[in-house]
Amino acid sequence: MGDNQKRLYRSETDKMLCGVCGGIGEYFEIDPTIVRLLWVLLTCSGPGIIAYIIAAVIIPRR
Repeated sequence: MGDNQKRLYRSETDKMLCGVCGGIGEYFEIDPTIVRLLWVLLTCSGPGIIAYIIAAVIIPRR
């Protein structure tokens, strides 16, 4: 049996800082720019920077 489960990775090709938003965009098959805009809105409302740092540490590279 093959492992067909989709996995979340940081993007190596579509990244600005660590590839977190690019990886999330690839995982959900949406434009990473939309993910980046949503992340900026989250950052402006509070916990976005901490969440990005945690995601960059936890989400593995491909």
